Amino acid sequence: MKNKVLETIQKYKLIENNDKIVLGVSGGPDSIAMLNILNDIKNDDNINLNFSIVVAHINHLIREEAKQDEEYVKEFCKERNIEFYSKSIDVQKIANTNKIGTEEAGRNVRYEFFDEVLIKTNSNKIAIAHNKNDKIETIIMHILRGSGINGLKGIEPKREKYIRPLIECERNQIEEYCQKENLNPRIDKTNFENIYTRNKIRNVVIPYIKKEFNENIINTMDRFSNLITEEDKYIENQVKDIFNDIKLEENENQVVLQLKLFNLQEKVIKSRLILYTITRIFGSTNGIEKIHIEDIIKLCNNNIGNKYLTPNKKIKVLVKNHKIYFSKLS
Repeated sequence: MKNKVLETIQKYKLIENNDKIVLGVSGGPDSIAMLNILNDIKNDDNINLNFSIVVAHINHLIREEAKQDEEYVKEFCKERNIEFYSKSIDVQKIANTNKIGTEEAGRNVRYEFFDEVLIKTNSNKIAIAHNKNDKIETIIMHILRGSGINGLKGIEPKREKYIRPLIECERNQIEEYCQKENLNPRIDKTNFENIYTRNKIRNVVIPYIKKEFNENIINTMDRFSNLITEEDKYIENQVKDIFNDIKLEENENQVVLQLKLFNLQEKVIKSRLILYTITRIFGSTNGIEKIHIEDIIKLCNNNIGNKYLTPNKKIKVLVKNHKIYFSKLS
């Protein structure tokens, strides 16, 4: 397992010298395995990789055993002289207040806390313990929701400041590692309750596929995902080149494109150009959905006078004088 994780780190350049990494650790098998392995790699004199780690644990105040989970992670870190931070927050209350699902509320709370610890400790990366099974479960969820190509890539090994050292390890390998190393991780019993979509996919859909169709479905879909990722990267590079060719102006509040050259592109490239342009301004696609993209393409095709759209409260798309203006709304 240690060698497998090290290969993943080197393959995707997840960790570099002088990195300081916040590890999100719940106390379950995945996160405890990640913590133990990264700590071993850090302390291995035969591995020329100089980095430091701190641990962030969040108590969602949902399960009765949550306090015991927190104490377990705290003691685990104390024994290994690892910096430990924890926070308790009522996730169910946040979910009810904001009228969102418990899963979404919990995820938001975790990532906000990881960012807090990152800033507090002057760290530069956050390590999340997603594994290969998580990646495949996510892809199936996206397929069921009618996702596009991006959703078929699943969970990426590295995205901005987030790294996933266990992403090429299967869940059974992680559990075997924990047992072999006598780590005694905490087990979240809610993972076996088929209330949430992910649990149904994990406990019902994938076992059924393994039994009836393909017992190696995890690795089969992982290869499929890697192929999609390679092709998507190629298309994205083409989009960047086209963007640079048709861009007239760009600053932090606005990007201006040539209308005629935009309209000459294939629809799939137009869609990606719109998303890429908006990402250049906001750092993300900013909630732009398929229906908004269709409307913007229609707006550009019907170049009559000064026409504009406001897909949401943050952005305005204006077609004027043979140009397309993507502007921030104040």
